[in-house]
Amino acid sequence: MEKKKEAFDYEALMKKTLEQFRSGKSLFGKDGAFAPLLKEFLEAALQAELGDHLDEEQRIKGNRKNGYNTKQLKTAEGIIDLSTPRDRSSEFEPQLVRKRETILAESLEQRIIGMYGHGMSLRDISAHIKDIYDTDISAATLSAITDKVIPLVSEWQSRPLDPLYCIVWLDAMYYKVKQDSKIITRCVYNILGITMEGRKEILGCYTNETEGANFWLSVLTDLQNRGVQDILIACIESERLC
Repeated sequence: MEKKKEAFDYEALMKKTLEQFRSGKSLFGKDGAFAPLLKEFLEAALQAELGDHLDEEQRIKGNRKNGYNTKQLKTAEGIIDLSTPRDRSSEFEPQLVRKRETILAESLEQRIIGMYGHGMSLRDISAHIKDIYDTDISAATLSAITDKVIPLVSEWQSRPLDPLYCIVWLDAMYYKVKQDSKIITRCVYNILGITMEGRKEILGCYTNETEGANFWLSVLTDLQNRGVQDILIACIESERLC
């Protein structure tokens, strides 16, 4: 039997909003007056999505509403219990809050990926998310999110390059990085090219423990394998390739 949705109590919302506004309390967050509005909006939007899905063709096939599932959704305003509608044939794929999605919106994932890219540890990211969003995210969830970066990085590292570059700068820089609770030195090889159209393009970044001719040879071989056939001017310190 389909669950009957309770009417939203807007009068209680107005009363609580006025009380919190007068007392200076936040209207958002877990106990804020506006927190139920997000739940109401999301559930209404999911209902609308299901309504669009159950078109005439679906109804002819015998597909129709089939009650609700419940899930906990982490949002910028805390954790909410969301009732998600379902259809009898299980073909409904909501877009606003996808199946098995436990964190609302890709924007939060993008923030997590951005913090990870800036060198923050998963523990630091988790503490930051807790402080800003009042939301607990486990290390396993964070790891699953940051793992999305790896295929993108691999794709960028192996992308095809132009056959000809007017100028290419080849340089190496040393950085201190943390690995296994120790501070070690890593050498980063940076390759910057100028295309025939005059655009700057990072051709690649490579890491190694030290700088040397053998590793530079492997870098140039990689550029060649990715399509570079000629460089008009190569800029590099003379001792780099010695």
